[in-house]
Amino acid sequence: MSEANQNVSTGEDESVFKEYVLDVRIVERSPPSGEGSEYRFDAPGHREVVFDDPDLAELYADVYFDVNGFEEAGTGERGVPPEIIQAGRDTLAAYFLTQPYTDINWVASFYGKKTTKVERYVAAVRNRAREIREGAAKLDAE
Repeated sequence: MSEANQNVSTGEDESVFKEYVLDVRIVERSPPSGEGSEYRFDAPGHREVVFDDPDLAELYADVYFDVNGFEEAGTGERGVPPEIIQAGRDTLAAYFLTQPYTDINWVASFYGKKTTKVERYVAAVRNRAREIREGAAKLDAE
């Protein structure tokens, strides 16, 4: 299936916000408070991860595809999955941005770089993830 923003209903207060290849998707739902929306990353065998910001949920999905999937279970509260560590500086920077304890200034400080460099890291991850999804979609179509 091609990447798409779909808004297909998945339950009472849920709809598919964005659907990717390989049964990966982002689901938009109403939080218990009833205010705003939450965005849940769904992938086979992956624990539930929820974001307040849809852009962060999409970045998380990009990191997921960039490393060919990963599992956070067992990494602890502030641990990083080994697949992300092994993937390189740009992937780690993008992953850090998806964590609740960071922002672009934190990541820039961590690396000793300017925020513009972190933005370039993120752009590289997004581009690779898009290429990987396009390749997977082509294979799936054959």
